[in-house]
Amino acid sequence: MQGQAQQQAYDRGITIFSPDGRLYQVEYAREAVKRGTPSIGVRTPEGIVLVVDKRIRSPLVESTSIEKVHKADEHVGIASAGHVADARQLIDFARRNAQINRLRYGEPIGVETLTKEVTDHIQQYTQVGGARPFGVALIIGGIENGQPRLYETDPSGTPYEWKALAVGEDRGEIKDYLEAHYEDELDLHGGVELAFRALGSVNDDNLAPEKIGAALIPTESAEFRQLETDEITEYLEEFDLLEEQEEEE
Repeated sequence: MQGQAQQQAYDRGITIFSPDGRLYQVEYAREAVKRGTPSIGVRTPEGIVLVVDKRIRSPLVESTSIEKVHKADEHVGIASAGHVADARQLIDFARRNAQINRLRYGEPIGVETLTKEVTDHIQQYTQVGGARPFGVALIIGGIENGQPRLYETDPSGTPYEWKALAVGEDRGEIKDYLEAHYEDELDLHGGVELAFRALGSVNDDNLAPEKIGAALIPTESAEFRQLETDEITEYLEEFDLLEEQEEEE
């Protein structure tokens, strides 16, 4: 009984380490991320690809209202998995910092710099009593000095740089697919195909365009561009991933 009481004390206190060096609330935040629909990022020499699952849980929901891919600056995009409201707060923070950098220095913020500013902000919420960690992971991708960069943020406030990654539900299975099929010299179209096929690998290779979000940031233009539904449909048809519609009698 006493052991359970001690466990609860570490469980509820974000600023208290357990005897084995764990912060339980941070671990619970990671579990919240795992419950979110997956997001995928792929880095190629020709640019960044972001693809997200916008799983619609009711036919009454407008698909356009589900936002998981965001423009943070002209050259930076962010995809999320986990609590949408937490993601929105962090994305707004990233946008403000990107604009402050432009006003202060007259140049776009570096992708690595922006990521570390976001993760520093996240990390503060693992040390302050009366607040909880952010229950979301972000994929931050963009072009920095002519080079594509791709990062992940963790609820602990740790940044990781990747060639390709997934966050959210089915992360392990998608990561296995990416590891098996990623090539360093992929072109941008190949990066799009890899991201869509990785998402299809956990959806029986049946993807509905209205339930997918995608964005590209080409290295040459360094400009974020979100794909329209008809463009996503064309890609899914090309890759033979388009969900088959049942004919109504």
